Amino acid sequence: MNFSLKSNLKPILTGAVATISLATAGLVSAETYTVQAGDTLSKIALQYQTSVEALVEENKIADKNLILVGQVLEIGESEATTQTATTETSSETTVATTTSYSSNLSAEDAAAKEWIAQKESGGSYTAQNGIYYGRYQLTNTYLNGDYSPENQERVADAYVANRYGSWSAAKAFWLANGWY
Repeated sequence: MNFSLKSNLKPILTGAVATISLATAGLVSAETYTVQAGDTLSKIALQYQTSVEALVEENKIADKNLILVGQVLEIGESEATTQTATTETSSETTVATTTSYSSNLSAEDAAAKEWIAQKESGGSYTAQNGIYYGRYQLTNTYLNGDYSPENQERVADAYVANRYGSWSAAKAFWLANGWY
């Protein structure tokens, strides 16, 4: 009788372990991300392979064009790209990713920058309109043939700093003229 209990107990325990494993496999804890200077929802969405809409919904963001430095965002079930994870975990790995350029903008300028990006391209790094390309609708002469998100961010910051002094001033110009 003792032998039969042992032989019946093994399949029962195996089944219970499998059921528990399957039940918990669907449970994924949400990741969080702390907003850094120069971040935009679209850049964060790209990094974590999700959408701006998902981030807005998950975090109950009233204005998708306004996130603040230091704000903690719930990312949900998505995962950061391997390249970005490598960059975050190893200081000697410095590959060009969308997160390697930081513009150190104030919250007001970061919001103005995101507002302009949404107006110019809907936040898309691949938007095209005649001779204008990318998130900030710059010409090839400014981008010098490098259409990477990192270069677009860097060139846009330099363009705005040289022409307007700040993203807030560029937004004011855009509001007055319909372009920047």
